[in-house]
Amino acid sequence: MAIFEILNDSNEVINTITADAAFMAANYESYRLVEPPDNTERDARAWRNLELQKTDFIVPLSDHPQRAAYLTYRTALRDWPDQDGDGNFTNGFPSTRPELGS
Repeated sequence: MAIFEILNDSNEVINTITADAAFMAANYESYRLVEPPDNTERDARAWRNLELQKTDFIVPLSDHPQRAAYLTYRTALRDWPDQDGDGNFTNGFPSTRPELGS
């Protein structure tokens, strides 16, 4: 199943439906496949923001035994979209996520 736009004689969209290619070919003369949006950057940013939120507790705790590791991790999370050199960028985010303790 995919999303298709049905076109009129002027190549204008008159409807959008979810169907398979065989159904479209059998029932419509003019249509086009709608490419799904690339949510990679949105999903990466959401994961990064959630990780920052989950580690917010550590910032005011000066005596936590893993404070330095968490602060380094948080810096890596904030810098993650700006890294370069690994050759695996996906919409501005490298494919390798920062990890706590690395």
